[in-house]
Amino acid sequence: MFFNIIINLGGKQGGKSSARQRTRILLRKTRRKILSSPKGSDFSSKNKEDYIMKKRVLTTILAGVLAVSAFAGCGSSNTADNAAADNNAAAETDNTVAVADTTAAESVADTQTTEGGTITVAASATPHAEILEEAKKILADQGWDLEITIFDDYVLPNEVVESGEFDANYFQHIPYLENFNTEKGTHLVNAGGIHYEPFGIYPGTKKDLSELADGDTIAVPNDTTNEARALLLLQDNGIITLKDGAGLEATVNDIAENPHNVKIEELAAEQVARVAPEVAFVVLNGNYALQAGYSVAQDSLAYETSDSEAAKTYVNVIAVKEGNQNNPGIKALVKVLKSDDIKKFINDTYDGAVIPFED
Repeated sequence: MFFNIIINLGGKQGGKSSARQRTRILLRKTRRKILSSPKGSDFSSKNKEDYIMKKRVLTTILAGVLAVSAFAGCGSSNTADNAAADNNAAAETDNTVAVADTTAAESVADTQTTEGGTITVAASATPHAEILEEAKKILADQGWDLEITIFDDYVLPNEVVESGEFDANYFQHIPYLENFNTEKGTHLVNAGGIHYEPFGIYPGTKKDLSELADGDTIAVPNDTTNEARALLLLQDNGIITLKDGAGLEATVNDIAENPHNVKIEELAAEQVARVAPEVAFVVLNGNYALQAGYSVAQDSLAYETSDSEAAKTYVNVIAVKEGNQNNPGIKALVKVLKSDDIKKFINDTYDGAVIPFED
């Protein structure tokens, strides 16, 4: 690849400025070729080393390209120009890494400045990439090519958006995004809430909430976030009352009123469904409910609604780098993901385990 770049740069004589212009174009194309993944491909954690190596190779290539461009650009210049170009070549080579980083950002900008083009999104496999695949068909009719790359971790998808290598990602809720920004110094923002994965109350020994009796036991997850969501759902259904301000940090110690003297049994999230034959009710998030054989749409006795505090907080969003949320491609993507067609796809596909978010 490097040899081809040298030939391309040396094959034309047009002065220093035109050579540099050709260099920038080639840098952009080369960077995309080296760092790109096939559409819909997996970017798994085991490929992280390959990814890093590619970036190192790219940096080395760019250093050579910039040096060659300086000589190529001087092919028709006088001796004084040649000497100046030689001096500039060293300075440009020292700045190779900066050029590599800005090239990615320029590439993103290029795809977002006109109606129609390419939108690159990093996503988790389920349900995010599946939803995006459905949106891809609609966006294609509007002139947009949606490129989806699957990641199996929760760090790289944010890093590649921050660096400008991807336009957006779709895998996280707002608390995770905000915490990531704080810890990593990134500048990611919410461009639109798409769906949430609701907690639900499911039958145990009792088949309806109206059957709740004094002293009954309800099993909930014991980790901080999920326990708070479970307790808030019990509060929304009149079973308990929490202290003011407990919100999404609530624990059993924040129960202010418990008129039925209900016992809250705290268990690891994966254990909750297993005790259903022993307790009155269990409170589960969508994926564990599905694993346990519950139909979220048909079996849940109550679940988080779009206007609940938990749904608003834990809605899964399209995240972009700050300043890009109003780019045409991002706006088109969010509009399609919030369309009636995608809402229908979500409702038909996920049996209530994934619910479209209504602003």
